Amino acid sequence: MARIHLYVAAACAVALALAAPALAGDPDMLQDVCVADKASPVKINGFPCKANITADDFVFTGLRNPGNTNNPAGSVVTAANVDSFAGVNTLGVSMARIDYAPGGQNPPHTHPRATEIIFVLEGTLEVGFITTANVLFTKTITKGDVFVFPRGLVHFQQNRGHGPAAVIAGFNSQLQGTQVIAMSLFGATPPVDTDILAKAFRTDYGVVDAIKAKFAPK
Repeated sequence: MARIHLYVAAACAVALALAAPALAGDPDMLQDVCVADKASPVKINGFPCKANITADDFVFTGLRNPGNTNNPAGSVVTAANVDSFAGVNTLGVSMARIDYAPGGQNPPHTHPRATEIIFVLEGTLEVGFITTANVLFTKTITKGDVFVFPRGLVHFQQNRGHGPAAVIAGFNSQLQGTQVIAMSLFGATPPVDTDILAKAFRTDYGVVDAIKAKFAPK
């Protein structure tokens, strides 16, 4: 049954990539395959092609097992994008597995280069996204459900069940980009000035500094 769920999740990811290529975040491919050559000194928008490729370049096994959720968020994302899976270079598609401890959260974040679709492998999650008009769309989803997050919008997931939860995510980009809102604002390097954040959040400097301390590099 778990294998069937993975197949369905993979189908969702492929459908997302193929259904609307004009909206994809990546440029159209110009050859059949272009496995990323991470060792190349050439810098381009993406990655140059590796000269010698094998079937192994098109296999990624990193989503088989749950990730370690022992962290402050209580969640972990295992990505199968071009950074870890060179075979998806130029193909305009990638995937991820997200695991959640009880109460764990994938905190509010955005993907500037991709729409995301998730398939729930196990557990119960509260998920949602916020439009640019500040309208929240939220839903509680469970095993077998699918939910989509439009490209670029702030979104989140939180485990509302009593046990672990997991999803498979699909993206219509080989490298969707992820910007976590709290980390970007309070953990940037160099840091955003405290007075800017205090004014933006309508609070005092002490509160901002206390939050910054929680996101300081370890």
